[in-house]
Amino acid sequence: MKDLLCKTQGLQITFPHRHGDFIAVHGFDLEVRRGEVVGLIGESGAGKSTIGNAIMGLLTHPGKVTAGQILLDGADLTQKSAAEMALIRGRHIGMIFQDPMTSLNPLMTVGEQLSESISLLQSISMAKARVMATERLDDIGIPDAKNRMDQCPHEFSGGMRQRVVIALAMAGDPALLIADEPTSGLDVTIQAQFLDEMWRTVQQTGSAMLLVTQELGVIANFCDRVLVLHE
Repeated sequence: MKDLLCKTQGLQITFPHRHGDFIAVHGFDLEVRRGEVVGLIGESGAGKSTIGNAIMGLLTHPGKVTAGQILLDGADLTQKSAAEMALIRGRHIGMIFQDPMTSLNPLMTVGEQLSESISLLQSISMAKARVMATERLDDIGIPDAKNRMDQCPHEFSGGMRQRVVIALAMAGDPALLIADEPTSGLDVTIQAQFLDEMWRTVQQTGSAMLLVTQELGVIANFCDRVLVLHE
């Protein structure tokens, strides 16, 4: 059996308001092992993205984990400080967000953003990081990647912006990648290329992916296991 990478036990996420606490997620259990892709599906509003944000330590205030554990390599992330989580994000856990524009700075070129992330997370020079950034854009299907590095996000189509976000999430080569509807802005051909590439990455590096999606075809063809989340 593959080594356990991430586990949640009895996870409860609560959003307090003036009429009393609203429990958005109650008693959620999850296991993700190295080298596998776990799918998470469910109707809108069931809490799929909320769970991903909780694992990343990015719950929107005043939401908080009020019960249970989130274990990464045996360490309970719910006990980590904000500063400690900042060091874990990117290096150990990466996330692909559904809306690419929330992850990209409109005032910086794509190359600057990706190179800075790679340089910071992998502790390498900006020159070397830029070479790696260009290679990653090429790997995920950005045409003329060398020249596109010097363009800003608004000069990319929605699908290409999503591909840039994917490259940003992988900048630190994280052990766990949380993908929140990562293929929603991609055409069918690029979607298949992306999923194949991510599957190969998981198998080759021994990392793992939690894939949040509503596409049953993706679940059937790509995931080792699937969890169904109900409201």
